[in-house]
Amino acid sequence: MLHLPVGDPRSSRAVYPGTFDPFTDGHRDLVDRARRLFAHVTVLVAVNDEKRPARTGAERAVDIRAILPADWENVTVAAWSGLTAAYCQQHGAGVIIRGVRNAIDAERECQLAAMNETLGVTTLFMPARPELATTSSTAVRAAAT
Repeated sequence: MLHLPVGDPRSSRAVYPGTFDPFTDGHRDLVDRARRLFAHVTVLVAVNDEKRPARTGAERAVDIRAILPADWENVTVAAWSGLTAAYCQQHGAGVIIRGVRNAIDAERECQLAAMNETLGVTTLFMPARPELATTSSTAVRAAAT
């Protein structure tokens, strides 16, 4: 549940974090849906070397911006190596957007959402469209090799 008062500028800004290695059609769909709900959406590319991404966070951010339509003017893409909640606090975003494909995703995401809520940032879960729910970045990477 959103706890931001009407008119709070943070209520109009959301962050959609992820490794995005690679950025899939499901990710793009979620950004498209989120940009219609919020005045501004930041696609936040996680810089997490433990996941061993194929490209740096900055390179993935540039690639994602190139994929997104130019007329999506309320969407920006940034790379970040800290906690998502810290980015939200520093950039005035009150909501984290998370895609959920199945019950396993939901269980994991609820744990993260609880932590972020204690840090003052609400999480909004958006279910994946059925035709996109079976696609994951891991599966796309595996198919490419």
